[in-house]
Amino acid sequence: MPSKLRVMLPVVVIAVVASTALVLASRPDDGPQADRSPTVDLATIESGTARDFGPPPPVPDGPWSADTEATLSQIIEALVVDATPTAQLAEVAQSGDPRLAWPIADLLRFINQGPVNELLVGTAQQLLPGFQVDPFNPWGGTVDHLIAWDIPVPDQYLGFKRNLYGRIEPKWAELFTDGADIDWRHVGWGGVGIDDRAFGSDAACACIPALDNPAVTPADEGDWYPDDALVFGVVVDGEARAYPKNIMEVHEMVNDTIGGRTIGMPYCTLCGSAQAYFTDELPEALVEQYGRPVFRTSGLLIRSNKMMFELNSRSFIDTFRGTATSGPLAEAGVAFDQTSVVTSTWAEWKAAHPDTTIVAQDGGIGRTYELDPLAGRDDDGPIFPIGDVDPRLPVQEPVLGVITESGQPIAFHVDAAARALSSGEQIVIEGIELRLDGDGVRAVRNGEDAAGHQAFWFAWSQFHPETKVWPLDYQSEA
Repeated sequence: MPSKLRVMLPVVVIAVVASTALVLASRPDDGPQADRSPTVDLATIESGTARDFGPPPPVPDGPWSADTEATLSQIIEALVVDATPTAQLAEVAQSGDPRLAWPIADLLRFINQGPVNELLVGTAQQLLPGFQVDPFNPWGGTVDHLIAWDIPVPDQYLGFKRNLYGRIEPKWAELFTDGADIDWRHVGWGGVGIDDRAFGSDAACACIPALDNPAVTPADEGDWYPDDALVFGVVVDGEARAYPKNIMEVHEMVNDTIGGRTIGMPYCTLCGSAQAYFTDELPEALVEQYGRPVFRTSGLLIRSNKMMFELNSRSFIDTFRGTATSGPLAEAGVAFDQTSVVTSTWAEWKAAHPDTTIVAQDGGIGRTYELDPLAGRDDDGPIFPIGDVDPRLPVQEPVLGVITESGQPIAFHVDAAARALSSGEQIVIEGIELRLDGDGVRAVRNGEDAAGHQAFWFAWSQFHPETKVWPLDYQSEA
């Protein structure tokens, strides 16, 4: 790979710690109930901090000229042959078009030192007058501002991005498709390569390797995992399974069979979100053509959320929503249904579900997993650009996200809900009832699973900007 665009793709795993202290409790399935919520002292709910990004620069309308398109292509071609595109970058800088800061930022993601990096920083600075490019984080700081300002791009931008990313990893190029329901501005490299290994493969890769149909053991053979360590608990048709957090930090993706159903389970460590999607409900014609859906990690991020794709059809799947956003599955309008994932300590999960299984200590592939693979890497907040964030809660506040039958997203403040439920109070909001499960929180609707999952506030709120927040938007009428 040419030196100016040479990128090492080490196996990097990303994780986040989300913990809560709850008390095991259960209650009968009572059916529909009137809204009921404890009065919570709102002073105990910490708010977030709004960032001041300053005013956006004026942006021209219309497409880029053919000359601009050619110049962007020439920049990539020069880097491929290890040349320095001084004249071309000067031409971009002199254009005064802030929209061109997006491709410059894309280049900064891969070229983070040396003379070309200095030229790119200078170009970004000229394109965004009044904004001081951070010399220590030129890519991240610039993208944060571009997202917050919502600087648009013309349709030609996708061609540039496909060309650039296809030079770094040719297998990415086919994923950058026209007509996709993806905001390509927000797509960036996550630091690893693509996982396109066949289903069931445990071959080494420069990627975050998915774990397929992992070996499991009964709860009484899970003593190797500390009682106070977190698991992600899933129950399907009465069968319970615990996925240890330390194993999920390494693989970030599991394709499994539980309760007679197949699921795909991504864990976006950057946004603190483990989700489980049923993968056995595709239309028959798609199953005949592509087989069982297999989820994989692409190595790309979208606004600090992992981008997963379906291996056989090469379709991007929105990790947060489960909707296909590109490829044949998007063309067919595929959306995968979710089931709840409960974040609990292992001790309380197995107490609540004595018949649970747990993923085997070696994952069934003979691997050794550290108990804390990332050692608090994300403790100081998001490490990738996220732009502006709803300041109602801190960016990494754990919330339980649920969608009501009317389509209203609700983010339940996990710690406040835990305190109320453990005190014997009820939380029933817009048909959604919260219950304790292990020492985690589960959402139900009319006694049935409501497909809730825990996530960091910044992630839930950016994918559901219209969300309400409990308890901020709900207080019981005492």
